[in-house]
Amino acid sequence: MVSDTTPEADRFRRERLLRMTPSQRVEEGIQASKLAREFMRAGIRMRHAEYTAEEVELCLARLLWGSELYQKALPGRPLLDP
Repeated sequence: MVSDTTPEADRFRRERLLRMTPSQRVEEGIQASKLAREFMRAGIRMRHAEYTAEEVELCLARLLWGSELYQKALPGRPLLDP
């Protein structure tokens, strides 16, 4: 696997994780997930400046769930291009 992380940085990351409590690790995961979703929303907005806030959220749902589950979970909603 190709990595852009130096061995020293990876070691620091691992040591930091080992010092964290389980709840701290969960909180960090939640924050990383929120940040990833914000990046995804920004990408959708960059590609489709004309989309409303609701349409951006629908695109995000489609990206996260896949088209098949999106259509089952939100029948009748437009299948917008993310």
